[in-house]
Amino acid sequence: MSAVVAQCHYSFGLRRGVANNLFYFDEQTVIFPSGNNCVRYNIDQKWQRFIPGLERSQGMYALAISSNRRYLAVSERGERATITVYDLQHEQNRKRKVLNGGDIHVQEFVSMAFSTDSKYFIGQSGAPDYTLFYWMWEKQKVMAMVKTTVAANPVNQVSLNPYDNTQICVSGNGVFKLFRYAEGVLKQSTFHKQETHNFLSHAWMSEERVIAGTEAGRLMVFESGDLRWDMSVTTKTAMSQNPDRWTPQLPRVTVITAYSKGFACSAGPGTVYLFERTDDKDNYRKTREIRIPPDQCSHEPSHAEQQQIVSLVISPSEETVVTSTDRGQLYSITLSSAEMSKGEQVQFEFLSHSFHSGSITGLSICIRKPIIATCSLDQSVRIWNVETNTLELYKEFQEEAFSIALHPFGLFVMVGFSDKLRLMNLLIDDVRTFKEFTVRACRECAFSHGGHLFAAVNGNVIHIYSTTTFENILNLKGHNGKVRSIAWSGDDSRLVSCGMEGAVYEWNTLTSKRESESVLKSCSYTSVTISPDAKTIFAVGTDCTLKEIQACQILREVPAEDVAYTTIAMSRSGRTLFTGTSIGTIRAIKYPLSTQKDWIEYQAHSSPVTKMVITFDDQYLLTVSEDGCLLIWKIIDKEGRGLKRDKEITYAEEILITKSDLEEKVVMLELKTRVEELKMENEYQLRLKDMNYNEKTKELSTKFVQQMESLKTNIQILKTERDNMEVANQETMFEVMEKHGKELQDMESANSQKLMLEYEKYQELQFKSQQMQQDYEKQLQQMEESKTAALEELTLYYEGKMQEKLLVLEQCQEESRIQAREFEESRKQMEEDGDREIQDIRIRYERWLSDERETNMRMKRDTGIMKKKFSSLQKDIDNSNVEMERMKLEQQKLKAIVKSLEKDILALKKAIQERDETIQDKVGMLFLLKSMYIFYHQCYEG
Repeated sequence: MSAVVAQCHYSFGLRRGVANNLFYFDEQTVIFPSGNNCVRYNIDQKWQRFIPGLERSQGMYALAISSNRRYLAVSERGERATITVYDLQHEQNRKRKVLNGGDIHVQEFVSMAFSTDSKYFIGQSGAPDYTLFYWMWEKQKVMAMVKTTVAANPVNQVSLNPYDNTQICVSGNGVFKLFRYAEGVLKQSTFHKQETHNFLSHAWMSEERVIAGTEAGRLMVFESGDLRWDMSVTTKTAMSQNPDRWTPQLPRVTVITAYSKGFACSAGPGTVYLFERTDDKDNYRKTREIRIPPDQCSHEPSHAEQQQIVSLVISPSEETVVTSTDRGQLYSITLSSAEMSKGEQVQFEFLSHSFHSGSITGLSICIRKPIIATCSLDQSVRIWNVETNTLELYKEFQEEAFSIALHPFGLFVMVGFSDKLRLMNLLIDDVRTFKEFTVRACRECAFSHGGHLFAAVNGNVIHIYSTTTFENILNLKGHNGKVRSIAWSGDDSRLVSCGMEGAVYEWNTLTSKRESESVLKSCSYTSVTISPDAKTIFAVGTDCTLKEIQACQILREVPAEDVAYTTIAMSRSGRTLFTGTSIGTIRAIKYPLSTQKDWIEYQAHSSPVTKMVITFDDQYLLTVSEDGCLLIWKIIDKEGRGLKRDKEITYAEEILITKSDLEEKVVMLELKTRVEELKMENEYQLRLKDMNYNEKTKELSTKFVQQMESLKTNIQILKTERDNMEVANQETMFEVMEKHGKELQDMESANSQKLMLEYEKYQELQFKSQQMQQDYEKQLQQMEESKTAALEELTLYYEGKMQEKLLVLEQCQEESRIQAREFEESRKQMEEDGDREIQDIRIRYERWLSDERETNMRMKRDTGIMKKKFSSLQKDIDNSNVEMERMKLEQQKLKAIVKSLEKDILALKKAIQERDETIQDKVGMLFLLKSMYIFYHQCYEG
């Protein structure tokens, strides 16, 4: 297997279409589905843990958590629907049990619930049977089952009575039933018909009381199955806040959650009400209204307010409310009295970040910054930080975005919209267009690694532009079908592309020549990449194989078994290939490729993977999908260590800001600094004057106190002398008394006059002090007025400037309108010229087509004649072939005869040789006999 593995690190996105898709695990942790995983997200520390879905499942359908928050149940669709129970207290979230419908064929479970003691479990199957199962889940034993409704009245929710494990509530469209488990069967305990109401949600408030919400905005309270009272939650919150766009909507009560004081419920688009029990404990009153706020980053901020609430959970301490919406967003709010008062309308905040709510169509990274850019069919562009796992910037536009490319510096972004291709600046708080190109519905665009060029796909043509001059340098033509993917080589000298017609081309970006090609018409390619050494091309398509291409030849084809590959990426080290599949999984494939199954498959998304990118340091794999989720994978080795980097990358911290924004911020900063300086100066002067006045008042008070003490001492001395004189001289007492009385009166009058003078001085000083205080206060008031006047002058000055700018803006807008009219006229003229030109071209090509048709007919006639000649020649050839076969047979026969005759000749030659030898022997004998005859004859004659 591959030496490199991928580990799910972080996820941005909420999977929609899952019933009951949000839970609190503890006070700081929530659980929600993302892609084909369940995510445990710590709100405070921002970490995530993942519970992957089952292999070959068709996706999650519903979730449920036990009352003690230990067990999590996940319902997944498939050929046979399954419910998997996980132990959340186990470090690896161990799988405990797998439940299914047994002999009953179940495609999906639409709602589930645990009992309060976590021993029993119920599951409601979907159409067409709608069977309710009652399990003792740890033993995987079905205790009972019952059909709850018919196909025309689907069930939306089932729940177990938290006070009685044997009582079950089932609600749906025209369905509100209570069942009780007894003697091995589920028996219906209520028989009231509710065909007129579509119950979307319900919650148990007590042992006998259930409150249910309907599609028409009604809250209905049942006790022991009997309706006690109902009320409407219809308010203006079911309308848009824009007066020009008020469109009434039904305040659907999609979710109800009970808590200790009462219950919380949805009350139409973007609205949650909190109800608390009244003193009589039989009724409830609305205490709080919570709204989803407008999205200021959207071109229509009120659209965010129209989201439907899907799930609503309250933390164990009942301090925080978290909700999920039908557009895949998570919101939260704190219910503390310090932040909100009863009866006051407040607004939610994002739990973490704003997520994509549509299929993600584009994904790109850069070299100089740790940021990711994504675009989606929800008309938004978002910038994420892969190091801090945060959303740094996002903006919604009026058109759908099909492709995106980040400049290697991370300061610019290229986005392909349905009407144009736009080059934008990534500012400190905005994404702003500064150049547009007339490329409609650009499905693929990419900057070169050097950033000096960028390629944009327009149908079956690839345009290459200069990033500095914005000139169209090259047009790469050759594909017969739409181009689905492009990739630059490491040195930017080559560009690889693949198309739907089954062609993979390698282009020279200097000469625009096609250097290599590989065409396989039976495969519609979807993605292509190139090896780091630019020698090998890897492509995937609809034929469920991975192809390795070199020098125009397909070297290897690795089958993907029963799934199709949708995208491909190769690590910078060249050791591993990653592929995304049509079922949402990703595979790590070892390189060099093997024809055997040599990969590791991971559960990633719930829909086909649309894009896949590896960061330039080979540390992270990024994947996006049609389910609207962005997953960040950590690339590690088998020992769990991160891959070794060739060199450390230092990320840039610079940002872009426009001159006008910078000047405005500088002016505001200067004004704030000036106001702070004035405040500090005023406070300092005030403290100085307070200190001076306090010192003067203290000195005067001390002086007056000393004078009063001195006068009191003199009076006491005089009284003492008078007493002594009375004792010493009784005779002269009257004279002395008179004398002393006169002196005393004189002294008292003098002292009184002095005291009055000193008191008058004290009063005068006190008056002066008050006068100085008043003067000081007047000065402070004047300074405040002057400061206010200065601020007003500055305000008026900048308002005047703003008015001037508005006038300039109006002029520019008027000029823009004039230019727009001129442009419209010129466009119409160009369209008319284009139409005329098209008409001329059409006429010319129709003539050419008629000529070609005549030529074609002539060629067809010639072809018919040639076919006849060919058929006659073919017959002659066949006859000749038959004759040749016959001649070959005769030849073989003759060869056999020749061989037999040769054998006879050899035998005859041998016989002749033997006869020759016999003849020679006989000739010798005859010669001998003749000699003897002659000899005998001579002797006889002699």
